[in-house]
Amino acid sequence: MARLTLREAITEALREEMRRDENVFIMGEEVGAWGGTYAVTKGFLDEFGERRVRDTPISEMAIAGAATGAAMTGTRPVAEFMTINFAFVAFDAIVNHAAKVSYMFDGQFDCPVVFRAPGGGGKQLGATHSHTPDVIFAHFPGLKVVCPATPRDAKGLLISAIRDNAPVMFIEPVALYTSPKVRAEVPEEAYTVPIGVSDVKRAGSDVTIVTYGEGLHTSLDAAKALAKEGIEAEVIDLRTLQPLDMGPVIESFKKTFKAVVVEFGHQTYGIGAEIVARLQDEAFDYIDAPIKRVAQFDVPAPYSGELERAAMPNADRVIAAVKEIL
Repeated sequence: MARLTLREAITEALREEMRRDENVFIMGEEVGAWGGTYAVTKGFLDEFGERRVRDTPISEMAIAGAATGAAMTGTRPVAEFMTINFAFVAFDAIVNHAAKVSYMFDGQFDCPVVFRAPGGGGKQLGATHSHTPDVIFAHFPGLKVVCPATPRDAKGLLISAIRDNAPVMFIEPVALYTSPKVRAEVPEEAYTVPIGVSDVKRAGSDVTIVTYGEGLHTSLDAAKALAKEGIEAEVIDLRTLQPLDMGPVIESFKKTFKAVVVEFGHQTYGIGAEIVARLQDEAFDYIDAPIKRVAQFDVPAPYSGELERAAMPNADRVIAAVKEIL
Protein backbone atom coordinates (compact mmCIF):
# COMPACT_ATOMS: atom_id res chain seq x y z
CA MET A 1 0.00 0.00 0.00
CA ALA A 2 1.03 3.60 -0.59
CA ARG A 3 -0.64 6.71 0.83
CA LEU A 4 -1.63 8.77 -2.19
CA THR A 5 -3.53 11.92 -2.97
CA LEU A 6 -6.31 11.75 -5.55
CA ARG A 7 -3.99 13.26 -8.15
CA GLU A 8 -1.22 10.77 -7.40
CA ALA A 9 -3.65 7.85 -7.69
CA ILE A 10 -4.75 9.05 -11.13
CA THR A 11 -1.13 9.41 -12.21
CA GLU A 12 -0.38 5.89 -11.02
CA ALA A 13 -3.33 4.44 -12.93
CA LEU A 14 -2.26 6.15 -16.15
CA ARG A 15 1.36 5.05 -15.82
CA GLU A 16 0.44 1.43 -15.05
CA GLU A 17 -1.94 1.16 -18.01
CA MET A 18 0.54 2.74 -20.40
CA ARG A 19 3.20 0.27 -19.29
CA ARG A 20 0.76 -2.62 -19.66
CA ASP A 21 -0.72 -1.77 -23.06
CA GLU A 22 1.18 0.04 -25.81
CA ASN A 23 -2.15 1.00 -27.44
CA VAL A 24 -2.84 3.41 -24.57
CA PHE A 25 -1.64 6.93 -25.25
CA ILE A 26 -2.27 10.40 -23.81
CA MET A 27 -3.12 13.58 -25.68
CA GLY A 28 -4.08 17.09 -24.63
CA GLU A 29 -2.90 20.61 -24.04
CA GLU A 30 0.47 20.72 -22.22
CA VAL A 31 0.31 17.07 -21.14
CA GLY A 32 3.84 16.42 -22.40
CA ALA A 33 6.61 18.97 -21.91
CA TRP A 34 4.70 20.79 -19.18
CA GLY A 35 3.47 17.62 -17.49
CA GLY A 36 -0.17 18.64 -17.37
CA THR A 37 -1.85 21.70 -15.90
CA TYR A 38 -2.21 19.91 -12.56
CA ALA A 39 1.00 17.84 -12.99
CA VAL A 40 -0.91 14.57 -13.48
CA THR A 41 1.33 13.54 -16.40
CA LYS A 42 4.60 14.96 -15.11
CA GLY A 43 7.50 12.82 -16.33
CA PHE A 44 5.38 10.86 -18.83
CA LEU A 45 7.04 12.40 -21.88
CA ASP A 46 10.48 11.25 -20.72
CA GLU A 47 9.25 7.72 -20.02
CA PHE A 48 6.93 7.09 -22.96
CA GLY A 49 8.09 9.51 -25.64
CA GLU A 50 6.34 11.86 -28.05
CA ARG A 51 4.48 9.08 -29.87
CA ARG A 52 2.43 8.20 -26.78
CA VAL A 53 2.36 11.55 -24.95
CA ARG A 54 1.09 14.11 -27.41
CA ASP A 55 0.84 17.84 -26.83
CA THR A 56 -2.02 19.22 -28.92
CA PRO A 57 -3.09 22.62 -30.21
CA ILE A 58 -5.48 24.63 -28.07
CA SER A 59 -8.57 23.12 -29.66
CA GLU A 60 -10.76 20.88 -27.56
CA MET A 61 -12.88 19.93 -30.58
CA ALA A 62 -9.72 18.72 -32.33
CA ILE A 63 -8.62 16.81 -29.23
CA ALA A 64 -11.97 15.04 -28.79
CA GLY A 65 -12.42 14.42 -32.51
CA ALA A 66 -8.93 13.01 -33.03
CA ALA A 67 -9.22 10.86 -29.89
CA THR A 68 -12.57 9.48 -31.04
CA GLY A 69 -11.19 8.61 -34.46
CA ALA A 70 -8.09 7.03 -32.96
CA ALA A 71 -10.23 4.91 -30.65
CA MET A 72 -12.23 3.64 -33.62
CA THR A 73 -9.02 2.33 -35.22
CA GLY A 74 -8.04 0.16 -32.25
CA THR A 75 -5.99 2.37 -29.95
CA ARG A 76 -7.02 3.49 -26.46
CA PRO A 77 -6.55 7.25 -26.22
CA VAL A 78 -6.83 9.15 -22.97
CA ALA A 79 -7.71 12.70 -23.97
CA GLU A 80 -7.25 15.34 -21.31
CA PHE A 81 -9.25 18.54 -21.17
CA MET A 82 -7.48 21.19 -19.14
CA THR A 83 -10.81 21.67 -17.36
CA ILE A 84 -14.28 20.26 -17.96
CA ASN A 85 -15.47 23.78 -18.77
CA PHE A 86 -13.54 23.48 -22.04
CA ALA A 87 -15.29 20.22 -22.88
CA PHE A 88 -18.26 22.35 -23.94
CA VAL A 89 -16.23 23.33 -27.01
CA ALA A 90 -15.87 19.60 -27.82
CA PHE A 91 -19.51 18.73 -27.14
CA ASP A 92 -20.28 17.60 -30.67
CA ALA A 93 -17.39 15.14 -30.83
CA ILE A 94 -18.20 13.72 -27.39
CA VAL A 95 -21.99 13.28 -27.51
CA ASN A 96 -22.66 13.09 -31.27
CA HIS A 97 -19.73 10.92 -32.29
CA ALA A 98 -17.96 9.08 -29.47
CA ALA A 99 -21.18 8.31 -27.59
CA LYS A 100 -23.13 7.19 -30.66
CA VAL A 101 -20.72 5.61 -33.14
CA SER A 102 -21.14 2.03 -31.90
CA TYR A 103 -24.94 2.34 -32.00
CA MET A 104 -25.00 4.08 -35.38
CA PHE A 105 -22.84 1.36 -36.97
CA ASP A 106 -24.59 -1.60 -35.31
CA GLY A 107 -21.63 -2.45 -33.11
CA GLN A 108 -19.13 -2.68 -35.97
CA PHE A 109 -17.05 -0.02 -34.22
CA ASP A 110 -16.03 0.29 -30.59
CA CYS A 111 -14.87 3.63 -29.24
CA PRO A 112 -12.63 2.98 -26.22
CA VAL A 113 -11.73 6.60 -25.50
CA VAL A 114 -11.41 8.22 -22.06
CA PHE A 115 -12.00 11.94 -21.73
CA ARG A 116 -10.28 13.10 -18.53
CA ALA A 117 -11.38 16.44 -17.10
CA PRO A 118 -10.80 18.24 -13.79
CA GLY A 119 -14.17 19.61 -12.72
CA GLY A 120 -15.96 21.64 -10.08
CA GLY A 121 -15.33 24.83 -8.18
CA GLY A 122 -13.58 25.75 -4.97
CA LYS A 123 -10.37 27.10 -6.52
CA GLN A 124 -11.37 30.73 -7.18
CA LEU A 125 -11.16 30.24 -10.94
CA GLY A 126 -14.20 32.36 -11.74
CA ALA A 127 -17.64 31.53 -13.06
CA THR A 128 -16.55 30.30 -16.50
CA HIS A 129 -13.95 27.89 -15.05
CA SER A 130 -15.87 26.45 -12.10
CA HIS A 131 -18.73 24.48 -13.62
CA THR A 132 -19.94 21.11 -12.37
CA PRO A 133 -21.82 20.00 -15.53
CA ASP A 134 -21.55 16.26 -14.80
CA VAL A 135 -25.28 15.65 -15.18
CA ILE A 136 -25.25 17.15 -18.69
CA PHE A 137 -22.88 14.48 -19.97
CA ALA A 138 -24.76 11.78 -18.04
CA HIS A 139 -27.89 12.70 -20.01
CA PHE A 140 -26.59 11.08 -23.20
CA PRO A 141 -26.85 7.29 -23.70
CA GLY A 142 -23.65 5.65 -24.90
CA LEU A 143 -21.33 7.79 -22.81
CA LYS A 144 -20.30 6.51 -19.38
CA VAL A 145 -19.71 9.19 -16.74
CA VAL A 146 -17.48 8.52 -13.74
CA CYS A 147 -16.53 10.80 -10.84
CA PRO A 148 -14.40 9.28 -8.05
CA ALA A 149 -14.00 10.87 -4.63
CA THR A 150 -11.25 8.74 -3.07
CA PRO A 151 -7.75 7.79 -4.26
CA ARG A 152 -8.55 4.07 -4.15
CA ASP A 153 -11.66 4.54 -6.30
CA ALA A 154 -9.86 6.97 -8.62
CA LYS A 155 -7.13 4.51 -9.52
CA GLY A 156 -9.43 1.50 -9.89
CA LEU A 157 -12.09 3.35 -11.85
CA LEU A 158 -9.61 4.97 -14.23
CA ILE A 159 -8.05 1.59 -15.01
CA SER A 160 -11.55 0.24 -15.67
CA ALA A 161 -12.33 3.24 -17.88
CA ILE A 162 -9.19 2.76 -19.99
CA ARG A 163 -9.95 -0.93 -20.47
CA ASP A 164 -13.64 -0.31 -21.29
CA ASN A 165 -14.68 -0.52 -24.94
CA ALA A 166 -17.17 2.34 -24.53
CA PRO A 167 -16.33 6.05 -24.27
CA VAL A 168 -15.96 7.32 -20.71
CA MET A 169 -16.09 10.87 -19.37
CA PHE A 170 -13.81 10.67 -16.33
CA ILE A 171 -14.38 13.69 -14.09
CA GLU A 172 -11.81 14.52 -11.41
CA PRO A 173 -12.94 16.92 -8.62
CA VAL A 174 -10.23 19.55 -8.81
CA ALA A 175 -10.71 20.62 -5.20
CA LEU A 176 -9.76 17.09 -4.07
CA TYR A 177 -6.59 16.68 -6.16
CA THR A 178 -4.11 17.40 -3.36
CA SER A 179 -6.43 17.68 -0.35
CA PRO A 180 -4.75 16.14 2.74
CA LYS A 181 -8.10 14.88 4.05
CA VAL A 182 -8.54 12.74 0.93
CA ARG A 183 -5.08 11.11 1.04
CA ALA A 184 -5.47 7.38 1.65
CA GLU A 185 -3.85 4.00 1.20
CA VAL A 186 -3.98 2.63 -2.35
CA PRO A 187 -2.77 -0.80 -3.50
CA GLU A 188 0.46 -0.50 -5.48
CA GLU A 189 -0.52 -3.23 -7.93
CA ALA A 190 -3.05 -2.72 -10.71
CA TYR A 191 -6.70 -3.39 -9.81
CA THR A 192 -10.10 -2.36 -11.11
CA VAL A 193 -13.20 -0.85 -9.54
CA PRO A 194 -16.33 -1.63 -11.59
CA ILE A 195 -18.00 1.23 -13.44
CA GLY A 196 -21.71 1.58 -12.63
CA VAL A 197 -21.58 0.34 -9.04
CA SER A 198 -22.43 2.60 -6.07
CA ASP A 199 -20.68 2.11 -2.75
CA VAL A 200 -21.78 2.47 0.89
CA LYS A 201 -19.04 4.57 2.45
CA ARG A 202 -20.61 4.78 5.93
CA ALA A 203 -23.28 2.58 7.50
CA GLY A 204 -26.22 4.13 9.34
CA SER A 205 -29.86 3.55 10.24
CA ASP A 206 -31.55 6.96 10.59
CA VAL A 207 -31.13 8.72 7.25
CA THR A 208 -29.63 7.99 3.82
CA ILE A 209 -27.26 10.56 2.33
CA VAL A 210 -26.69 10.07 -1.40
CA THR A 211 -23.74 11.86 -2.97
CA TYR A 212 -20.64 11.61 -5.15
CA GLY A 213 -17.40 13.48 -5.89
CA GLU A 214 -16.57 16.30 -3.53
CA GLY A 215 -19.96 15.84 -1.89
CA LEU A 216 -18.77 12.57 -0.34
CA HIS A 217 -16.36 14.27 2.03
CA THR A 218 -18.86 16.99 2.91
CA SER A 219 -21.42 14.27 3.67
CA LEU A 220 -18.99 12.24 5.78
CA ASP A 221 -18.13 15.36 7.80
CA ALA A 222 -21.84 15.96 8.37
CA ALA A 223 -22.43 12.32 9.32
CA LYS A 224 -19.60 12.46 11.85
CA ALA A 225 -21.12 15.54 13.48
CA LEU A 226 -24.62 14.03 13.46
CA ALA A 227 -23.32 10.87 15.15
CA LYS A 228 -22.32 12.96 18.17
CA GLU A 229 -26.02 13.75 18.56
CA GLY A 230 -27.09 10.14 18.20
CA ILE A 231 -28.13 10.40 14.54
CA GLU A 232 -26.58 7.70 12.35
CA ALA A 233 -26.42 8.60 8.65
CA GLU A 234 -25.69 6.06 5.93
CA VAL A 235 -23.57 7.68 3.22
CA ILE A 236 -23.66 6.27 -0.32
CA ASP A 237 -21.15 7.30 -2.97
CA LEU A 238 -22.62 6.93 -6.46
CA ARG A 239 -19.14 7.02 -8.07
CA THR A 240 -20.75 6.64 -11.52
CA LEU A 241 -23.53 8.84 -12.89
CA GLN A 242 -24.01 6.88 -16.12
CA PRO A 243 -24.89 4.06 -15.75
CA LEU A 244 -26.53 4.94 -12.45
CA ASP A 245 -26.64 2.21 -9.81
CA MET A 246 -29.62 2.84 -7.53
CA GLY A 247 -29.47 -0.58 -5.84
CA PRO A 248 -27.59 0.44 -2.68
CA VAL A 249 -29.61 3.68 -2.50
CA ILE A 250 -32.96 1.87 -2.62
CA GLU A 251 -31.78 -0.75 -0.13
CA SER A 252 -30.64 1.94 2.30
CA PHE A 253 -33.79 4.02 1.86
CA LYS A 254 -35.98 1.03 2.68
CA LYS A 255 -34.13 0.91 6.00
CA THR A 256 -34.05 4.61 6.91
CA PHE A 257 -37.23 5.94 5.17
CA LYS A 258 -35.54 9.34 4.77
CA ALA A 259 -32.95 10.74 2.37
CA VAL A 260 -30.83 13.77 1.56
CA VAL A 261 -29.02 14.14 -1.78
CA VAL A 262 -25.80 16.17 -1.78
CA GLU A 263 -24.17 17.42 -4.98
CA PHE A 264 -21.78 20.22 -5.91
CA GLY A 265 -23.61 20.96 -9.15
CA HIS A 266 -26.53 23.39 -9.33
CA GLN A 267 -29.78 22.17 -7.81
CA THR A 268 -32.09 23.01 -10.73
CA TYR A 269 -32.17 20.04 -13.16
CA GLY A 270 -29.31 18.47 -11.19
CA ILE A 271 -28.42 14.86 -10.41
CA GLY A 272 -30.37 15.25 -7.16
CA ALA A 273 -33.60 15.65 -9.14
CA GLU A 274 -32.93 12.31 -10.84
CA ILE A 275 -32.22 10.55 -7.53
CA VAL A 276 -35.42 11.95 -5.96
CA ALA A 277 -37.46 10.86 -9.00
CA ARG A 278 -36.02 7.34 -8.89
CA LEU A 279 -36.74 7.02 -5.15
CA GLN A 280 -40.30 8.22 -5.66
CA ASP A 281 -40.76 5.77 -8.51
CA GLU A 282 -39.05 2.73 -7.00
CA ALA A 283 -39.55 3.16 -3.25
CA PHE A 284 -42.68 5.30 -2.84
CA ASP A 285 -44.11 3.19 -0.02
CA TYR A 286 -41.03 3.84 2.13
CA ILE A 287 -41.08 7.66 1.99
CA ASP A 288 -41.63 9.05 5.49
CA ALA A 289 -40.52 12.63 4.81
CA PRO A 290 -39.71 14.94 1.88
CA ILE A 291 -36.43 14.00 0.20
CA LYS A 292 -34.13 16.98 0.56
CA ARG A 293 -31.44 18.27 -1.79
CA VAL A 294 -28.29 20.16 -0.85
CA ALA A 295 -26.50 21.64 -3.86
CA GLN A 296 -24.62 24.62 -5.18
CA PHE A 297 -26.91 27.64 -5.20
CA ASP A 298 -28.23 28.61 -8.62
CA VAL A 299 -25.79 31.47 -9.22
CA PRO A 300 -22.63 31.60 -11.33
CA ALA A 301 -19.69 30.61 -9.14
CA PRO A 302 -18.36 33.79 -7.45
CA TYR A 303 -14.67 34.65 -7.76
CA SER A 304 -14.41 35.80 -4.14
CA GLY A 305 -13.24 32.86 -2.03
CA GLU A 306 -15.66 33.67 0.77
CA LEU A 307 -18.62 34.01 -1.59
CA GLU A 308 -17.63 30.88 -3.52
CA ARG A 309 -17.60 28.86 -0.30
CA ALA A 310 -20.98 30.31 0.62
CA ALA A 311 -22.44 29.21 -2.72
CA MET A 312 -21.23 25.63 -2.33
CA PRO A 313 -22.68 22.85 -0.14
CA ASN A 314 -21.13 22.43 3.28
CA ALA A 315 -21.55 20.13 6.26
CA ASP A 316 -23.76 22.61 8.13
CA ARG A 317 -26.27 22.69 5.27
CA VAL A 318 -26.33 18.89 5.13
CA ILE A 319 -26.85 18.67 8.89
CA ALA A 320 -29.71 21.19 8.69
CA ALA A 321 -31.39 19.21 5.90
CA VAL A 322 -31.13 15.97 7.89
CA LYS A 323 -32.57 17.55 11.03
CA GLU A 324 -35.41 19.08 9.06
CA ILE A 325 -36.69 15.69 7.93
CA LEU A 326 -36.01 13.95 11.24
